[in-house]
Amino acid sequence: MAQTTANAVADYIIKFCHDHGELITNLHLQKLVYYAQAWYLALYEKPLFDEEFQAWISGPVQPELHDRFKIYKWNPIGEHPEKVELPKDVEEHMLEVLEVYGRHNSFYLERLTQDEDPWRKARRGIPIGESSTEVISKRSMQKYYKNLLEDEEEESDFAPKVGSSSPETVKV
Repeated sequence: MAQTTANAVADYIIKFCHDHGELITNLHLQKLVYYAQAWYLALYEKPLFDEEFQAWISGPVQPELHDRFKIYKWNPIGEHPEKVELPKDVEEHMLEVLEVYGRHNSFYLERLTQDEDPWRKARRGIPIGESSTEVISKRSMQKYYKNLLEDEEEESDFAPKVGSSSPETVKV
């Protein structure tokens, strides 16, 4: 059973950003929620939440979250969630994901996800500019990011925490 929901993860990220004086758009939120799920799958071999991502033109998108925040279009999300209660281990995971990926803008994260296998495999055979609702399988996410961890283990003889390095050096 999943630890939480995509909505709770999104609320946590939005609250975190607002508490730290940062603005966040739907596109940026989508990528941060995606990386939270991807790395949770790799690290704990189970999903953080049950909802699926689809391989949209702009990278991985969780459709229900997109629908919830689409009224903001490209503008910052104006919702201000109350305190979000997550299990302690999930909150620690979220802080690591935000430390690594939160400093990057939407465009960078969009391009990063588009260069990674889970999105590319889900879109296999679909032209770059064409819409898609193909699901990015949790299995492909888990396998890809777990392989990144294993590659890093071989290079450094230890498994880094998600927040121990930047995406440019370890892609975690």
